[in-house]
Amino acid sequence: MSDTPGADTRTTVTVAAAGAARPTSPVRRAYIDWMRGLAVVIMILWHVMDAWTRREDRPTRAFDVVQTVGGMAAPLFLFLAGVSVALAAGARHRKTGDLAGASAAVRRRGLEILGFAFLFRLQAFLLSPGATLGGLLKVDILNVMGPSMVAAAAVWGLSARREIRLALLVLLACACALVTPPVRAAGWLGWLPDPVEWYLRPPAGRSWFALFPWAGMLFAGTAVGVLLDAARGEADERRVNAWLLGGGVALVAVALAGLTLPAFPGGRRFWATPNYFFLRIPVMMAMLGACYFWMRRRPPTPASGMLEFGHSSLFVYWVHVELAYGMLSYPLHRALPVAWALGGYVAFTLAMLWLARVKTRRVAEWKAQKRAAAVGPA
Repeated sequence: MSDTPGADTRTTVTVAAAGAARPTSPVRRAYIDWMRGLAVVIMILWHVMDAWTRREDRPTRAFDVVQTVGGMAAPLFLFLAGVSVALAAGARHRKTGDLAGASAAVRRRGLEILGFAFLFRLQAFLLSPGATLGGLLKVDILNVMGPSMVAAAAVWGLSARREIRLALLVLLACACALVTPPVRAAGWLGWLPDPVEWYLRPPAGRSWFALFPWAGMLFAGTAVGVLLDAARGEADERRVNAWLLGGGVALVAVALAGLTLPAFPGGRRFWATPNYFFLRIPVMMAMLGACYFWMRRRPPTPASGMLEFGHSSLFVYWVHVELAYGMLSYPLHRALPVAWALGGYVAFTLAMLWLARVKTRRVAEWKAQKRAAAVGPA
């Protein structure tokens, strides 16, 4: 993949729901779920196309477009996980009045995500033929998301003042991008044990995830979440999203102009340079604002596929990776021309939507039975 880690094997792109601290979001923020659902669709696109497209079609323009679009999945999930950090912590703080407790609750969720990371690697080891023990220590996006959530929640909890939170989170986000090139080039990191070094930079020849610059995308999302959390009513929500849309578009123009300048040193690939970071962040800001205004014009129905994917994103992620890369689809691996792989992607996406809806229905039925049992006979 041209600008997304993980093209060497299976690209494990997680979901914002995995990083969310189970906030109780207002109905007006369904646009965040819709955007998360869009990210799921992009994630499935890349995984299916990466797994099933034959080698001779990979140098084509069509596959290059798929790579470019698919490259937005990982940034989107980290960014949206950051938004969820601020919304969840803010909601808990307003409910309990306990700033430290709200921060601690989200930090615990971050540790849970890190636990999920190792559980997922264990699943891949058990289900993937030829998997090695070293693969259990691979740094994937869950490994980055968990610690980043812990750090973002800790920074959020340092002050109840919005301005201080924003300043600290923006500084952290920019720092993650700016230090990436020197971290990638630092010879002294080679003295660290491999698993520790891998969290700071990928091993040679691998395009794995690492804390730099990827944690910065979660910090940036948390900063945006702080702004959204401060909105008190529809007018405020509209104003914040208008700024996100307009400011994001303006910053994208600035970032594109910056691409004509010499690249920052140290990154061997575009996504390892600050240029990648400072282009993707405003794109995602603009996308979030656009999703808000899109859904104001076209409110989703209860049967919305995007909302279903947004609500069931962790489930879809966990299931689809093995289905796309695992033994069940083995005859399709690197076997299809681009057009056929795209057709397979459409069919696969519809199948995952059906499966997600079945899961949602079964969970609702189980919860209803549990409530009925708790109430007891009339």
